[in-house]
Amino acid sequence: MATVMDRAGMAMQGMSMPGMGTPMPGAPTAMPVAPNWMMVPRCTLKMEKCTGGMKIVCSCEDKVACGMVQNLCRMLAGGMCSCCMMMNGMMVCCCNLTMGMCTCEMTKDGVAITCTSGDPKCCEMIQACCDCLACMLKDGCTCCVMMNNTPVCCG
Repeated sequence: MATVMDRAGMAMQGMSMPGMGTPMPGAPTAMPVAPNWMMVPRCTLKMEKCTGGMKIVCSCEDKVACGMVQNLCRMLAGGMCSCCMMMNGMMVCCCNLTMGMCTCEMTKDGVAITCTSGDPKCCEMIQACCDCLACMLKDGCTCCVMMNNTPVCCG
């Protein structure tokens, strides 16, 4: 039971275990002042291996969406980059690219996020994540790219 209690705080927000801090049915709950929702631009995503790691390319056809992706990346640059793969509304896989340094560069129609490491083992892990993410994307999953746990683009 102690192990479950220790890990309860590490779950994704809104995905807590029943009985672990969730209100009882019928118990009054406070309404939030403003909903915690954000519209995330829909982009075309491409994952590819590169020297020392991987590159994630987010490209948008719509100029407004492109500007939003670029602004979000500018504001959140330098933080942790992660990719969550979803299928039928359920998370299938989440890769936190903490084993490398992630940089973000603007492109004419979006952004290119490059995650690399000088350590051979970390590079191997990043490229394994790339293979996994690329396969899931190819086979029908939706990917949500996040920086500092904030969604930047989905595709």
